[in-house]
Parts: sequence; C-alpha cells; structure tokens
Amino acid sequence: MSKQVTSTSLDSHLDALGHVDRRRLLLTLLHADTDGDRPVEIDQMEYDTAERPLELSMHHVHLPKLEEKGLVDANVDNHSVTTGPRFDEIKPLLELLDANRGQLPDGWM
Repeated sequence: MSKQVTSTSLDSHLDALGHVDRRRLLLTLLHADTDGDRPVEIDQMEYDTAERPLELSMHHVHLPKLEEKGLVDANVDNHSVTTGPRFDEIKPLLELLDANRGQLPDGWM
C-alpha cells in the first residue's frame, strides 16, 4: 500500500526544475536567501535561452509556473523575484543540485 503525501509532490518539484532558466533562477534565490526576502532582479541575470530573451520567457512562461507552485513571488513592476511560501519545500533538491554541480553535464545549471 502506498502512502500519499500531502505536501507538494516530487513530480511537481521536478517539473519546476524542468527548464534550465527555472533552475538557475531558483538556485540564484537559494544563494540570495540569507535574510528571507532579498529580491533577485531578473534584468541582472546574465543568461538567455536560445529561443527568446530571458525576460520574455521569464514573465510569460517560467515565473507564472513557479508562482503557481508557490516557489516564488514575482514583482513584475520592479522586475524582481523573492522566495515564495513553499520555497523551503524545494530547497533540499536545490541544495543537492548545487552541491553536485561539478558532476552534472555542462548546460544543466
């Protein structure tokens, strides 16, 4: 008999980590989250996706997905993001990815 989990599922977390730009944003928030509310400015992020500029894909694809999951709070007017109410649930996976960054293929992080 399987035990049902009431918190966010592993599948949901893996979905959130399913794109390199979302992984990079969440890892940036992990490193910036020393006081709990330090915003990350999207305009300051140094990478773009191959398909379209980062800002466009962040605002229309990635931020809505991460906000829906409660992982981030986005301030579109200020172009900034802070950790959301459920960020701590994905934090162990982010720490695991970050700790093993050197063992992952190029482009994954």
